[in-house]
Amino acid sequence: MNETLSIVIYVLVAIAVVGFSATLLVRTRRTPKSMYPTRRDANDPVTGTGGGTDTLEAPPGETDVVVPDDLRDLEEAPAPQAPGIETPEPVQGRLARLRARLAKSNNALGKALLALLSRDTIDEDVWDEIEETLLLADLGTEPTMELVDALRQRVKVSGSQDPQEVHAMLREELIKLVDPTMDRSLAVTRHAETPAIVMVVGVNGVGKTTTVGKLARVLVAEDKDVLLGAADTFRAAAAEQLATWGQRVGVPTVRSEIDGADPASVAFEAVKAGIEGDVDVVLIDTAGRLQNKVGLMDELGKVKRVIEKQAAVDEVLLVLDATTGQNGLTQAKVFAEVVNISGIVLTKLDGTAKGGIVVAIQRTLGVPVKLVGLGEGADDLAPFEAESFVDALLS
Repeated sequence: MNETLSIVIYVLVAIAVVGFSATLLVRTRRTPKSMYPTRRDANDPVTGTGGGTDTLEAPPGETDVVVPDDLRDLEEAPAPQAPGIETPEPVQGRLARLRARLAKSNNALGKALLALLSRDTIDEDVWDEIEETLLLADLGTEPTMELVDALRQRVKVSGSQDPQEVHAMLREELIKLVDPTMDRSLAVTRHAETPAIVMVVGVNGVGKTTTVGKLARVLVAEDKDVLLGAADTFRAAAAEQLATWGQRVGVPTVRSEIDGADPASVAFEAVKAGIEGDVDVVLIDTAGRLQNKVGLMDELGKVKRVIEKQAAVDEVLLVLDATTGQNGLTQAKVFAEVVNISGIVLTKLDGTAKGGIVVAIQRTLGVPVKLVGLGEGADDLAPFEAESFVDALLS
């Protein structure tokens, strides 16, 4: 019994000694100074004395950093600059500048005719080929027969097959067909109390809204004060597209924030804003009416009537895609029945367009081609000039 009690006492004493020693070891342990014999990095020297724990002290000579409570001494970042307003190219000479592009894409007609007329013998087969070439160029049946008959007579009378003389005769006859006597000026002169009002119509896909934007640039280049009316409320993003064109040259746009808003109402508000703002010209972009949609065509007539409650419509420009050929003629006829078209804008006259469409459209409607689009550039809309156009075809 005594022996067992002695063993228990020894065990308890041993446990107490081990526990006390462990506690003492933890309390007195220090990080040895030699643990970091070198600097941890270039800006953190090991400092302090004795065997104390590591501390981070400020480098000699440095004091606490004071953070200012305002930003007066800081340089402000420049505010974002609004996009600069562009300066459109001068209108004069645009067609001359673009003549090379037109000639490159459309000179097949002129070359084919000159090749045929310069043959050693011009017989009936040659005249048939000339007639076919003109018809393929969308010149139209009646103008083609007029041109062939006129050339037949002149070649027979002159008896000449000199290329230069033949070229001169062909040029003169083509210019007659294009008719340089037609008035191609735009009615964009402000009236005493109201601005000039220009409506732009046409089916979807012909570049109508883009044409309105480019026409705004033409007028700005002529120092006109312009306002745009986004009355194409059925095509998503049409108003946004038009407003972007206007912003580029500093021209405001009247638009509705409601999709499918009444086009006539938007047109009315645009004209009203133009009158109140004393602008020179209000350009109204209309929806791309499909000629087989009677209701939509009637609505186009309504837009014109609503506008005329405040001011007369000076121009109704029909935008046509020059590459559509006879389809363009069908469109032109239908639009002419709804609104009094005063001029034609031919877009995409470069590329695969056929130059004869100019003559065919003028003959069909009895109105002149006033503007032509010869590319995708912002300033690739130019006033139409009959002689320059024919020279481009024959170059």
